[in-house]
Amino acid sequence: MSWLQLRLDTGPEQVEQLETVMLAAGAVAVTMEDNADQPVLEPGVGETPLWQQTRLSGLYSADTDMDAVLAQFPRKLLATCNQRVEILEDKDWEREWISHYRPMRFGQRLWVCPSWLEPPEPEAVNLLLDPGLAFGTGTHPTTALCLTQLDGMTLGGCTVVDYGCGSGILAVAALKLGAARALGVDNDPQALNASRDNCARNQLPVSALEVALPGAEAIDPWRQQADLVVANILAGPLMALSATLLGLLRPGGTLMLSGLLNTQAAELCAHYSDRLELAVVGEREDWVCLRGTLA
Repeated sequence: MSWLQLRLDTGPEQVEQLETVMLAAGAVAVTMEDNADQPVLEPGVGETPLWQQTRLSGLYSADTDMDAVLAQFPRKLLATCNQRVEILEDKDWEREWISHYRPMRFGQRLWVCPSWLEPPEPEAVNLLLDPGLAFGTGTHPTTALCLTQLDGMTLGGCTVVDYGCGSGILAVAALKLGAARALGVDNDPQALNASRDNCARNQLPVSALEVALPGAEAIDPWRQQADLVVANILAGPLMALSATLLGLLRPGGTLMLSGLLNTQAAELCAHYSDRLELAVVGEREDWVCLRGTLA
């Protein structure tokens, strides 16, 4: 099946009105993307920042009369946009990345391998991964930083919490590297499902990985019990969740934080400094990983 895509290049002031018209004209989906390589790194709470040059794309079924769609836009508004209608062949977009995903090595022992490919080093520690709809394939610098750190740690018999677990990649990696038990926490139920699936995919016991939504009663037994707490999320949530993350650590436990830029490291270290000293232990493409030990 094919689709028709209407693309409009515009500024942030017109986006809301254009999106409303697109949807009213029958668009089954509307997406916004940067049209000028202008990064939006971390919005504040309640903010929805847009790029100064924004591309708005509306998806319509192949039998849609696009002349009739365009006629629904105010003429003056449409005249300010660079517009284009194109045929878009249907794809399984959720799985499109599969053709580009290859095994990756982290540190000395650990490989992350797509579940549909043979591991390149069968004797290595191979994590078979299918992230499904959840974040975490190892390709993002912050995930790579955490995986490299995990590979260099002695995790035999440890208890690990992966806060913001996504696909479960960090929790499962810790288990493959010798951890005894892990807890994956995420506010997305699809992430919890993906974490369970990846645990089973790696032939780990069901009891090895527990998953829970934030605030669930299942988290209570883990408080002050974890040897290692890992959180690969953004700097803002890492600040807001500091009490929660530290509350999961036992005395002498290790906290590992990533998902932040090198320019945000000093502020985050200062935020945690009354409880533990954090230091940069890895950096990749302007992203950093912090580690510290709870006294």
